[in-house]
Order: sequence, then C-alpha cells, then structure tokens
Amino acid sequence: MNTSDHSVQNRYAQPRLLLSAITVAVLTLANQAAAQQSGEAAMTRVEVTGSSIKRLATEASLPVSTVKAEDFIKQGITTLADIMMSLPQSASLAPSNAGSGTNINLRGLGVNRTLVLLNGRRMANEAIADGYANLDVIPMSALSRVEILRDGASSIYGSDAIGGVVNFITKTSFEGLSLTGQEVQPQKHGGGDEQRASITWGKGNLERDGWSFYGTIDAHQRTRLAAKDRADLSSADLLTSIGRPPTLGTGGNATPANFTTSTNKTAQNPYGASGCLAPYSIVGQKGTCILDNNEYGTALYANQQVTFYARAAKKISEDHVVTVDYSRGEEFILGTKNPTNALAVNGVSATLPSTSKWYPGKSGGVPAVAGLNNAPLILTWAVADLGLATTKDVQLNQRLAISDEGTLAGWDYKAGLVIGVSKRDNYYYSGYVKGQGLLDGLKSGTLNPFGLQDADGKAYLDTIKVDGAKNRTSKSTFTGVDLTASRSLMELEGGSMALALGADFHRDTTEDTKLPISAEVTYASATPSHGEGARNVAALFAELNIPVTKKLELNVAVRDDHFSDFGNTINPKVSFRYEPSKQLMFRGSANTGFRAPTLFDRYGYRLAGATGLTSAKWDDPVLCPGGTPGVAGTGKALPGLVASTVCNTTLPKQTGSNAALVPEKSKGFTLGTVFEPTKSSMVSIDYWNIKMTDMLANLPEQVYFLDPVKYASFFVRNADGTINYIKNTTMNLGGQKAAGVDVSASYAFPRTSVGDFKVSIDGTYLTQFDNQLDKGSPYVSNIGQFGLASNGTTSSFPIITYRWKHTLKLNWAAGNWNTQLTQNYNSKYTDQNLVAQQYWRNINSYKVWNWTTTYNGFKNTQVTAGITNLFNVNPPVTNSSLYSFGYLSSAASPIGRAFNVRATYTF
Repeated sequence: MNTSDHSVQNRYAQPRLLLSAITVAVLTLANQAAAQQSGEAAMTRVEVTGSSIKRLATEASLPVSTVKAEDFIKQGITTLADIMMSLPQSASLAPSNAGSGTNINLRGLGVNRTLVLLNGRRMANEAIADGYANLDVIPMSALSRVEILRDGASSIYGSDAIGGVVNFITKTSFEGLSLTGQEVQPQKHGGGDEQRASITWGKGNLERDGWSFYGTIDAHQRTRLAAKDRADLSSADLLTSIGRPPTLGTGGNATPANFTTSTNKTAQNPYGASGCLAPYSIVGQKGTCILDNNEYGTALYANQQVTFYARAAKKISEDHVVTVDYSRGEEFILGTKNPTNALAVNGVSATLPSTSKWYPGKSGGVPAVAGLNNAPLILTWAVADLGLATTKDVQLNQRLAISDEGTLAGWDYKAGLVIGVSKRDNYYYSGYVKGQGLLDGLKSGTLNPFGLQDADGKAYLDTIKVDGAKNRTSKSTFTGVDLTASRSLMELEGGSMALALGADFHRDTTEDTKLPISAEVTYASATPSHGEGARNVAALFAELNIPVTKKLELNVAVRDDHFSDFGNTINPKVSFRYEPSKQLMFRGSANTGFRAPTLFDRYGYRLAGATGLTSAKWDDPVLCPGGTPGVAGTGKALPGLVASTVCNTTLPKQTGSNAALVPEKSKGFTLGTVFEPTKSSMVSIDYWNIKMTDMLANLPEQVYFLDPVKYASFFVRNADGTINYIKNTTMNLGGQKAAGVDVSASYAFPRTSVGDFKVSIDGTYLTQFDNQLDKGSPYVSNIGQFGLASNGTTSSFPIITYRWKHTLKLNWAAGNWNTQLTQNYNSKYTDQNLVAQQYWRNINSYKVWNWTTTYNGFKNTQVTAGITNLFNVNPPVTNSSLYSFGYLSSAASPIGRAFNVRATYTF
C-alpha cells in the first residue's frame, strides 16, 4: 500500500472505530451476567479463558485445558517450561537454551502466534524480539492455575492469538505464611541440578474483612550441564554411526591453530600428525586439528530467576472491588559458545610472522613444517586459554495492574489499567577479547597460536579482555486501559441472552541498541546498531451469548482493531454448544485471525551487511560445489581457495527488520464433542483447522542450501565471489495449513479398600502441517519429518511436529498419600537423512515416565518426592546437522534420570 492509500485508510478508519468503540467487551462477562440472571444456574460461573466448567452439562463451546497448581506438584514440575512441554498442543523448545528465556508455541505455529496473558491481561513482551512473553519472569509460586485456550482468539484478544491463548491465573488471596523448598539432582554426574525456594505471606479475607493482601517471592536456579557431562550422547562412535563423524572437518579454528600461506592454500597443522592437543582438539581430515565439541559444548545453559508478586484487594461496597497487583521477574542466562576465534579485522587476517618465536621451527619449540621458508602464516585459531566465550543475558520484567469491578445502572463492569516494562541487557561475561588485540599479539610474537600461553601470553590476554562489558540493551513497554460491561438483555427458552461490550487501548514501544564495543569484539559477530518503534492499538469488541433453547447455545463475537501503522482489521467469531442430553454435548467455532508484524520485525535494527553467522555449518554452493545439497562437508573447494573457509563452515548472514512486511491473516474452525460414557468417565474429541496467508517468518537455513539455484539472489557476494551475507531477515512467506484432533479422556475406577485410582490421557493427532515458502509454490508436509517449518524467531532449530503426542497420567490416592505416574509420549519421526543412503534412519518414538509421591500426614507440612525420567531414556539421536551434539535437543532433555524432593511448611 502506498503512503496516500494508507493515510486515506487511517482517516476513514477512525470514525468507524469510534462507532464500533461503544461495542466492545463481550465474552466471559456475558456468561457471567447470564449466570447471575438465571435461577437454574447450579454452578457459579467465573470469568475464565473460554471456559473451565468441568461437568459436561455446562461444558463450554470453546476447547480449554486447565493445569492446576496442585498438578505442578503431582508431576514434579519445577519450571513453567516443564508445563509447556507436557502439553500435547505445544511445540515449544525443551529445555530452552534461548537467551530470550522460556516461551510457548501452541500448535507449532510459532511463539509470536501464541498469546500469553497474566490474569487475563497482557504483559510487556521479551525486550528484543517484542513479539512474545518470557514465561520465566512469571511468578510460579503465585499461580492458581494455567488455562490454555486451544482455539484462535483474535476476535476476543486481538493480534497474536492465532494459535491460541495461555492465561496464567494467580491466587486471589492467601492467609498465613508458607515456605517451600525444592531440589532436583540428576543421577549422572555433572551439572543440570536445580533448586527452587519460595515464601508466601498473606492476610485478610475479602468476604470476611472487606480486604486482602498477599505477596510471594520465588527463586529458581539451574547449573550448566556441559556436553562432556553427557559425552555418551554425542560420542565419536555414535556420530560416526549416523553418518556424522566428528573428524569430518578440516582446517577450521582450533588449538593448535591450522594455517595456510599466500602460496599454499591447503590447511596444515604442526601437531596434526601427533594428535593435536587434548582435550581441546582432535585430528580432522588431512592432518589438521578441529575443536572437540564435547569439550566445549553446553547441553543446558545456567540460569537463575527471582520473581515477586503482590496482590491487594479492597471491597468498596458489596458489589464494588478494587484490586492492585504488581509483579517483578528477573532472570539471567549464561550463554556459551566455542572459544574466541582470531578473525580478520578490516580485511586483515590473523597472521603469524616468521619473527615470532612461536613460528614452526623457531625458539618457542613448535615443530618445524617443511616448505614454509619463513612465509607469514594465515591462521584459523581458537584461543583455548580463554575457555568458553560466555555471555550474561539479564532480563527484568515489571508489571502493575489496577482493576476496578462492580455494578452500575444494571451493568456489570470491569475497568483496568496495565503498565508493563521489560528490559534486557547482554554482557560479555567471560572469554571475549578485542579482535584487534589478538592480531596485534600475534604480530608482536606475544601470543602462541599453537598451544597454551606462557606467562607473558596470559598477561597480554588479560589486557585485551572485555569481561563484564555491556554490549546490548533493549527495552519494550506495554501500557493499556480496558473497559468491559455486560448485562442480560432478555429471557429466552434456554435462559438469559447476555450482551457484553468493551473497548481497550494500548501502546507498545520497543528500543534495541547494540553498543559500539560489539565492533571491537569481532568473534561476537555483531555490528553496532539501533532500532526503535511504537504502535498504538485501539479496539472495540462485542459478544452476544444466545441460549436459544435449554440444549442449544450460540455465541457471536466481533472485534475491531485499529493499528496506528496498519489501519483497521475486523475479526468475527461464532461458536455453538448443543447438549442433547446431560451425557452428550457437541461444540464448534469459526474465526478469523490477524497478526501484525512485531515491532522488532518492522522497526528493529536494519544493517546493510552481515549481522552474524549461520547457526549450522554449510558448503558455499558456488565456491565449494559438487556435494550433496544441504550436506556440509561433501563439496570440494575451488582451486586456490582455503577449504575451511568455504566448506563445512559457518557463513555470514544478515538478520534484522524488514520495512516491507505486511500483516498475516488466518481462518480457523473447531468441531468437537464431549460425552460421559459413565458417571465416572469423560471423553472429549475436538478437530481443529487453521490456515494462514502471508506468513511472517525467517527462511530456515537449510532451504538456501537444498536449492541454491532457486535462492541464488539471497546469496549476496563480494567482488571476489565470496559471500558477503545470506539474506535471512523476516519475510512474508507463503501460507501454512495446520489441522489435527485433540483427544482427552479420564476414568475414575470404583473406590477400593486400598484407595482411589484414576487414569487420564490428553493427546493431539496431527492430520496436516504444511508449509509454503513462497506464494504459488507447493505446500510441503512437516508431519513426522524434517520439513520447512522453522522456529526462526528464537532458534535455528526446526519445529518438530509429531504425528501423535500425549500425556498419560495414572493416579492413586489414599488417606494422606497421593502418587502419580506420568508418561510424556512423542511418536516416531523420520530423520533429516541428508547424509549418505546407508545412514538413512527413523527416530524412534520417545516416551519418558515421571513418578512422584506426595504425603500430607505431617502437621502443617507437605512432602513430595519423585523421579524424573524414571527409566533413564536418552534423547533421540538425529543425523541433522542443525543439532551439533547429535541428539534432538530441541525436543528432549539430556539430563537423564533425576531425583526430585519438595517440601512445603505452612505456619
């Protein structure tokens, strides 16, 4: 759309928005009003995400899953990431190593398409991408339950609810003092252990005293789990057996350094013949050395979270309550990568002159290499002395919400104000130095690229370190006001027809700055930059709940959103609930969705050149041709080129914002049934279908290399033919089609003399998950195989879309005892299989059992003990080069069997 069209649209959209603006807030309050007016309401109706009514007779028309706080305990859950991974509808990364923290990806549609709410209202998003919430900053000890609406909800909540809504609901009150401590200890040695502690204090009862207050502090930490602590998961034998031998590389960055000269482009190493330098490196191809990933790799990052939540409520009158709540969540994550490399600065490579004592054959003791003739050596060197290059990512999210609820002139109303601020700062924690300093140290002869440093070398490295320096700072804010009002309109055969109207206005801002020091620390692969943006969104929404008969209920909702940068969008939703008997109910819904580009996608940093490196290693399709498309290390460098710089290596890529982005749209529907075969059992089956167009995403890295001819224009090259960068900014791709069936069933066995037994299962069966990279191109299925869907925003890992995924629970309770077995199951998967035919394989189904037992027999004390991964199942092995350790780390934990103990004491 051109500028004039846009301004015209805005000019005429405003009155329309104002007109709608009187209509807005319908949904849950409509149900509430109907319940208050209906004399036959046997159960109190509460405002929830869709519906949380348990009995079939009052089952809602929208599919909602509820996880209660007591379920956290029964399943041995220590973090909200554990909850998200246990959901069959979730395709979240597990456990997440992302610097952005933990996020939720419903239906595999992307974290930007799952709306996260706290008590029904939005939070400030994670500060860099500004498109999703970091769950780690939500106070877990304050939660009463989590409600997951498994249906698109743009007509109710607005943009970014295409995949569904996750609503974290806190306790409304607490009286007394409670202390909780929890410890998770892996059976195998190494890191990955967890500790959690919380304290909650409260006083007052709203109904009894007219006021209430409580506050809680919750702290959690996890130590780093090194790859060498689980070396069997990525051993040389295992990787070789799947076609990915670790010795495949040649001449990359290592200690001792590999080198070439201006006349001999074949990489050499003075220690290649003698085995390199354990444990830092192993022998690669052609007598070169390569880094030992098991020495440096990190299976799980170290992190810490401290959250605080306080809530105060005051009853002004019998039907008028004011509530104030404040939350503060802070987290830091220590991210790691291989040791700092000596990289070219301003086109000048890392070079060792013959005057250095560390030159092969000179006084430093490095073995001589035939044929050098004092020629300067061009190095590929990883500085082992510095250890891991570690960043510290610190996030702080604060939120103040004020709510006023009451009755006025026959209308139930609710008004709210939310102010949220999210900040994120990144620091060079350890292992980073100034790139020019490395080059100068090599030139002067101070630094030894072929081994560990002597005293002079160590002292010199200390002078060029940047430990503790801040390199990036980001901030996002959310400020919103909302008002909803509902009342009964008239009596119908099935009860009161209720109307809810509402309006909300909110402003989002984002600001992101990569500081100048990032240009000096060349290994960080970052460029100083700045991006900022803001958006105002005004919305009107309305809902009408129509109980046509005692068996049939209809619900109609519509929302009109006006975006200051994209104009208007109107999204309707209709749903029904038909209950021919108390044992049988049918439900369904249809909706449209809309998602504007995030502020980062549209207004974030935008640089002309490369902003980083690819996550995986690849062959340059032009300079290292002849190999299998998409399989690094199978091509051959053109004559005169250094193989390690164009083959089986990371390549420069460009990420950042894209000013040409347009919103994506969706259409979805659900159709399901809930029935009670017996009084003690329930079954629900819901079919869901979502279709998106103009999908906003990054192209998955492998796409470029699987078809380099088609995507040749995305490879921006220098005058000498080398890659300047691969364009990998957010784009409007083609479409996406996703569909499946959610199944839920439970059965309570007849009571016995030894206790009560119950079994339940929640599962999702995918019938379709197709991606279209370009408009008009074929759709490619992603179900049960490595397709073209990518997490993009938070990770280079692909979205793993299992055909079937379930959580099975077996529970026994007697007296003060409660024990539960939980199985999390993922169906088999076809491996990526881009390696040679003899390594073609399937990934077997992955099933993990967890066992917990709770005892309440001690006075004021509850004790829970359990075993996670009861049978010590290893994560699935994969031959995909996107996974450097050889196992499916985005979908399974490397920790193995772990022991979990939790105790709560209430005063």
